[in-house]
Amino acid sequence: MINFSAIEIQVMDLCLEVGEYINLEQSTFDRSKIEFKTGLNNMVSYVDKMAEKKLVSVLKKIIPGSGFIAEEGMRSDSQNGYVWIIDPLDGTTNFVHGLPIYAISIALAYNDKIVLGIVFEINAKEMFHSFTGSPAYCNNKEIRVSAISSLGESLLATGFPYQESKKNVAYFRTINQFLKVSNGIRRLGSAATDLAYVACGRFEGFFEYQLNSWDVAAGAFLVQQAGGVVTDFQGKDNFLFGREICASGKIHEEMIKIIQMEWSQDSKQLLG
Repeated sequence: MINFSAIEIQVMDLCLEVGEYINLEQSTFDRSKIEFKTGLNNMVSYVDKMAEKKLVSVLKKIIPGSGFIAEEGMRSDSQNGYVWIIDPLDGTTNFVHGLPIYAISIALAYNDKIVLGIVFEINAKEMFHSFTGSPAYCNNKEIRVSAISSLGESLLATGFPYQESKKNVAYFRTINQFLKVSNGIRRLGSAATDLAYVACGRFEGFFEYQLNSWDVAAGAFLVQQAGGVVTDFQGKDNFLFGREICASGKIHEEMIKIIQMEWSQDSKQLLG
């Protein structure tokens, strides 16, 4: 029988260790070693890659035979139903520019269902964590999503897509609509951090598209464990691999209504 409480402690300790490595490297970071994946705003560095190696080497030992889905290339099938979904440095662009909002994101899935999630916001030293059957916590203090029930009183978060797409037109229309009816929108540059902030009530909601499973797996689980709702843009549950996510507390229906209004307005033209 897997002891999720013990595993959570081990993974949090690992995050602290790798987070310290990431911050040490940031102080002497060599920008000449930046690589670009798909465009000028989709970066990877030797720090991302080394952090991933450090995480994977230990996680393999925590649950032997587990599989991996990790941003910087680690892929392996599971021998026991368990799969780690990892973003070793969510917010690489922030890291490269010395902007202190970046995080380690680690989720554990069992038979395709997330059972543990940890987001460690490195600079603030905030460890957001939960496992199935447990509340969500930040630094061992229980957290809940915001009690605000009106979009007009809400602060939202989003991100901008890395790749060109015809859907961008609808997406920026959606952002414009939310700007009209909310307290505002923030773009932190780390989806894992955005979701952790929804889980603890700092943001009332978060929405974005073109994200990958490693960007959202841990954070989405935290939102759910903190009493929130997470769906795709259709209000369904294909947010982990469907590349659309909306996460919030009591304003979810309002958010989905606006997203669907703009997203489907000319859907036949927005399939690119």
